[in-house]
Formats: sequence, C-alpha cells, structure tokens
Amino acid sequence: MNHFELEGEFITIAQLLKALDYIGSGGETKYFLYEHVVLLNDAEVYEKKKKIKKGDVVTINGNKILIK
Repeated sequence: MNHFELEGEFITIAQLLKALDYIGSGGETKYFLYEHVVLLNDAEVYEKKKKIKKGDVVTINGNKILIK
C-alpha cells in the first residue's frame, strides 16, 4: 500500500489525482472518474470535489493509497 502525506485538513479527489499525476488538470477529473475505478474507503467515487481526509484509503485502478 502506498502513502500520501496530506498537508491540511482535506484534499479533493481532483487535487489528489493531479498530485499523483493521474491527470494533468482538474478539468480531466470527470472523465477520469467515469473511465477508471476510483474507490474511497471501498465506495466508488463519482464526485470530483469529494473530500478526502487523513485515515482514508483511496484505491485507483487497484492501487491502494493510505492518506496520512
């Protein structure tokens, strides 16, 4: 399992995808979420502004990332 160090209270799924180089800009988020499986604590995510907090586990195409 990979780790992502969170700076601040939360990060949105769009910001996380960009920080992890899955997308180049926030505008690509909607398309990425419809074309790939993205899970937040085992629930599928479709909202690009979904807030992710410390302790959450995000799974992108089978790759698990623990938010610290």
